[in-house]
Formats: sequence, C-alpha cells, structure tokens
Amino acid sequence: MFSAKNIFFLFLLLSFTSFSAQKKLKDYSNILHSKNIYEIDAFLRDAHADDPKRSVLKPRLIKMLKDYIKDAHPADQRVKDFQEKIALLRRRPSTRISFDEMNEIIRQKQIAKFKEELQKNTGSTITYTTTAYGNAAQAGAGGSGANFVDAEMEEFSMLMSVNPVEHKHNTVKILNSLFDNDPNSKESIVLIENKSDCNIIMRIEGVGNTKFRLAIPRKAQNTIVVTKGDYLFSSLVCGAQYASQKTIQKAIMVSLGDSPTK
Repeated sequence: MFSAKNIFFLFLLLSFTSFSAQKKLKDYSNILHSKNIYEIDAFLRDAHADDPKRSVLKPRLIKMLKDYIKDAHPADQRVKDFQEKIALLRRRPSTRISFDEMNEIIRQKQIAKFKEELQKNTGSTITYTTTAYGNAAQAGAGGSGANFVDAEMEEFSMLMSVNPVEHKHNTVKILNSLFDNDPNSKESIVLIENKSDCNIIMRIEGVGNTKFRLAIPRKAQNTIVVTKGDYLFSSLVCGAQYASQKTIQKAIMVSLGDSPTK
C-alpha cells in the first residue's frame, strides 16, 4: 500500500517525465535540416516573430506543401488541409490561428451548412465575398512588389489577348456548363467578380499540374469551368495578396476587392 510520501514522489516523477517529453517534442535545434512538413509548421507557429530562421523555413514549407499536392491523389484528404496552410502562409507568418479566428471559422461553417440547406430547395449558386490581405512586398518572389505588379500586368494583357478560336471554345464550354443540370457532372462553373479598381489575375491551383489563370478587368467579371475538387485561389488585388482554399462541388461566385461604403 502506497504512503502519501510515495504517492508524492511518484507524482513528481511522472511530472518530470511529462516535462522532459514535452521539451524533447519542442526541440528545434536541428529545424533548418528538417524535411518534415508538420515539424516546420509547428516551428513557425511557436517561433518568435523575429526569428531569422523564418525567412528560410516559410518558403521551404510552402514548396513542400505544393510538391505534396502536385503528386497527391485527388481524393487525398490532406490536399484541402495543405491548400489552406498555403493560403494562410501567403497572408501571414505562420498557420497559427487565434481563438477569435477559430470562432469565426466555426461560424462560417455553420453559415455554409445553412446555405447548403437553402440551395437544396432553391438550386442557387454559392457566393464567396472576399477581401485582399497583406501587401505588395508579401507578393514579391525574389524581387520588389512593384516589379511583381508590372509582371502581373504584362501577363494580364497576354491573357486578355486570347485568340478568337480559343475564346469561342471557352464560351461554348461555359454555356454548356450553365445549362448542364446533371448533379453527376464532373465540372462546375466559377465566376470571379472584380470589384476593385485594378485589373487582376486569379490563379486557381488544384491537385497535380491542374492550374488555371483567369484575367478579370477592373469592375468586371469573368468565368471559367473547372473540374470539381479542392483548389487554392490566389491573386494580387491592387498590390495586396489574396489567397483562399475552396472546395468546388457546384457553381460558385468569388467576389474580390469589396470595400466598405464610404
């Protein structure tokens, strides 16, 4: 039968063992050599905001996540999670989510569930209203934000100068999708509404090499037909970085550059 003294020492031993295990779990001394997605993600969430290792590990993590998605099976459950991580990392230093943000995510999921119930009765499309995050410096990849914006505008002009044959093909495909009410269809329509004062390019990345680029002039809309699945949406809106993960199972509309009424 254990005495009170023995129980006390047993408690101390268990506490010390638990503390040692936690300390070992949080040991980031070799983090710069790590090739583990979850370990690097944990470091970025725990490390100080000014830790210089962030400048190396954040882009490495984004690349590792994108490489995984590229080779993943479309039904891989981690694809959506990894796309969400990339979206967060493009907007902020890490994937850490505050308590208030977690509550907002739960609220949005409840709203989405409610909308889904309504759509079963009305057959309407899903609408996402979004705003841009960050700044031009975040968007730059090895160069200044201004240079990145200039490159975007050159690419925008190229995408807008699509040849008539390709334009006709895309138009027919979109019209077919609009009038296709088959719930078993493998494709769905995505409408991007640009409410900003700048021309933008929406980049839509799925599993493997599935990538789309859609040019949307200022105060205008554009539409594309994509295969249903999980996608990472990203764009530069008037110099600000936008990134968001979306699961496409039916027609949706994404609205960007929405600003409060003055």
